[in-house]
Amino acid sequence: MALLKIFFLCFFSLFLLGCSSSTTLSKTEAWVAQNDRVKVLSTTAMIDDVVGQIGKERIDHIPLITGEIDPHSYELVKGDDEKLSLATIIFYNGLGLEHGASLRYQIEHHPNAIGVGNIILERQPELILHSDKEIDPHIWMDISLWSRIIGPIVEALSQADPDGKEFYQANGEQLLEKMLREHRNIYEDLQNIPKEKRFLVTSHDAFNYFTRAYLAFSEETAREHWQSRCDAPEGLAPDGQLSASDIQKIVDHLIKYQIQTVFPESNVSRDSLKKVVHACAQKGLKVTISNDALYGDAMGPLNGAADTYLKMIRHDANVLIEAWK
Repeated sequence: MALLKIFFLCFFSLFLLGCSSSTTLSKTEAWVAQNDRVKVLSTTAMIDDVVGQIGKERIDHIPLITGEIDPHSYELVKGDDEKLSLATIIFYNGLGLEHGASLRYQIEHHPNAIGVGNIILERQPELILHSDKEIDPHIWMDISLWSRIIGPIVEALSQADPDGKEFYQANGEQLLEKMLREHRNIYEDLQNIPKEKRFLVTSHDAFNYFTRAYLAFSEETAREHWQSRCDAPEGLAPDGQLSASDIQKIVDHLIKYQIQTVFPESNVSRDSLKKVVHACAQKGLKVTISNDALYGDAMGPLNGAADTYLKMIRHDANVLIEAWK
């Protein structure tokens, strides 16, 4: 009898382990499986999070680029072709973000690929920022701006699934209210930090929209004078070569505004910031690198402090508040 109990316990443990393993893979497997739901593929987790809150159980949705992989230069890997070909809709950021050649080719040749940032640029070009004559694609860093992708997503899902139109519209309205409420909360929390402290230096140029939305005061925003509040040694895409002049530019900025903390990003090497800190020390300014990284081009790991879009932006705000207060 004792041996029989041991046998059943071992069998049950193996059964649970098998269930756990299959659950880990279930989201991708369910997405690939044949069913009647609309299959939505988003290039980034930030888009996928919004899509999921609008479509919920009526759709199958997954992000293409996961973890802390750089979306700027992402190239397709094994298995991506199948996802792209099965997708009813592809939502991508646009504005030049996804410039990896293989991904860009697939997006351009998919019959229903929708660039959410491109739509904002077309409808309200004055909201889109430029840096060194390049379009800044990091629109998700301003919640109020990112909320403008809700309409195009609702519209596309409704066209693909007309029976769910009211469902998508209702979810979209609830999500819009939630996003704008958090936008206001983050703005108020950061505006409580003295303006002479609200100068942000990060690894690469991903926080322009965040700065305009949350760190500048109203007069600066109205006059487009907020740009001095953020800077970075690397440009819009963290895949270029860092020159001595790039480092010197940031050092001069740090000295001018007496900035003593710089902020790394979760998916970008800290090497450029280390070079800046070293150069500042030679000039007599002690600068430290924050222990807490910001999330710019990628959300945080599952079950972490930044594993949804809104939690990601709130995490960034909290890191800055803690460092500056």
